[in-house]
Amino acid sequence: MTDELRDDIRSWWDDDAVQYDRSAGHALTDPVEAAAWRTVLARALPAPPAKVLDIGAGTGSLSLLAAELGHEVTALDLSERMLAAARRKAEERGFEIAFVVGPAEEPPGGPFDAVIERHVVWTLPDPVGALRAWRAAAPSARLVLFEGSWAGQGAFTAVKDRAATAIRRFRRDQDHHHAHYPQHVVARLPLAGSTSSAPFVQAVAAAGWRSVRIERLADIEWIRSSREPWPLGWLQRRPQYAISADA
Repeated sequence: MTDELRDDIRSWWDDDAVQYDRSAGHALTDPVEAAAWRTVLARALPAPPAKVLDIGAGTGSLSLLAAELGHEVTALDLSERMLAAARRKAEERGFEIAFVVGPAEEPPGGPFDAVIERHVVWTLPDPVGALRAWRAAAPSARLVLFEGSWAGQGAFTAVKDRAATAIRRFRRDQDHHHAHYPQHVVARLPLAGSTSSAPFVQAVAAAGWRSVRIERLADIEWIRSSREPWPLGWLQRRPQYAISADA
């Protein structure tokens, strides 16, 4: 990744930090959604206490839940402003989390028992290279990716997206982000337009992780869609899944 591209990505997320947690799905402030994520993490992670590296931790939603479950968490993110929000939350809740500002492709030295990420791999220009770096930092660890088919699935996705946009415009709903992701950045992201889980599974395997497994996060999908008024929840629903593997 060029320094210019990395700076553009960092700048976008720094600017988004002010607005990011206004979405309940980002901040996990909805108690039902938070409970569902605790269930997913408890099932996916090793028994606590484990050393967990949360890559692209953002404002700390998964880091806090993992710490609450008894794990020793290191939160890594490219955006200092995102991590500043995460630090405030950790201090308010009395959790000791290590915060590291840096790119996903350059994780801190481990070794870690588990590496997790949520909605990060699709934002990486070189996902296989990043996954290899994570494996080097966690040579005996478990990998868990929380991703989705963000471009949608099926022939009618574009029609549903246009309908949802029209409804949100009519309702004057606030967007979950401060701006659209820059197109010159999206053009460099091989997984940004994924319409299935296959490219993510293939990237994990190509990076040398073993015993790749996948689980549909049906409860997370249901909770997120149920928060929206009909028909927005149905129109905007995206397949989400956990992909796990061993080093």
